[in-house]
Amino acid sequence: MGDAGEGLIDAEARIQERMEELERERSEKAVRELRDPEQQRVVESLKLARKEFERQLSTATHEARRRQLTAALDEVDRRLVDAQRLLG
Repeated sequence: MGDAGEGLIDAEARIQERMEELERERSEKAVRELRDPEQQRVVESLKLARKEFERQLSTATHEARRRQLTAALDEVDRRLVDAQRLLG
């Protein structure tokens, strides 16, 4: 009977450790989300803009438009790096 009791204690310890780990992950996520929600929105917006410019570039046929889109992508990439740096 002693072995069965030890197994229950080990299982309870593992469950408790997992619960603590989940709680720690939740609190870390909450801290990340509270840092600067506006900055997170900026980053997400820039990522969406980048995808849209890439889509447009893939279908553009005029060289002048392709240059405009390439310049826009460069600018979005620069802003995205800055925004991500601020986000941490």
